[in-house]
Amino acid sequence: MAVSIDDIKKLKELTGVGLTDAKNALVEADGDFDKALEEMRKKGLTKAEKKADREALEGVIDSYVHGGRIGVLVEVNCETDFVARTDGFKEFAHMIALQVASMSPVYVSEADIPAEEVERVREEAKNSDSLAGKPAEMIDKIIDGQVKKHFAEKVLLSQNYIMDDSKTVEQFLKETIALTGENVVIRRFKRIELGVND
Repeated sequence: MAVSIDDIKKLKELTGVGLTDAKNALVEADGDFDKALEEMRKKGLTKAEKKADREALEGVIDSYVHGGRIGVLVEVNCETDFVARTDGFKEFAHMIALQVASMSPVYVSEADIPAEEVERVREEAKNSDSLAGKPAEMIDKIIDGQVKKHFAEKVLLSQNYIMDDSKTVEQFLKETIALTGENVVIRRFKRIELGVND
């Protein structure tokens, strides 16, 4: 199956793989560009998960101020200064700052939620009227679901990405890891809103 050089170049740019890998992906997908892209993304995301253990100490601090009323600082790390200076990496950090400004998360990841806060929300769920009349074997699952729902919008990585709500911020992060070829970590953020105390 012959594949066009334009498609090969386009796939290479979108996924960050070499020309040979891009060509092979298109051949395997019988020239179907979308199918090839999807397969390359799956492979890239798998590689991204393997990179997550590598140390990321370089990066950038990005800022965003919205209308003089909301200000955000965000620290995003990667493994090398080379990647930290690329436009794609800087753009990713800026999009995270926009996300924080827009969606006002409290935590970067679920791991950042204090155990006592999880327990407090769990107790509230246990004592809610919504459990009345539910089968005993379902109660724990219902409580787990309510706790997860409570924190979903408060955790940055769990939020829907504002520029493409078909994916979460975590999926956007994994795509960035796949494109840069390095571990990328959203380390921390600070959001300040005029007249609102933490």
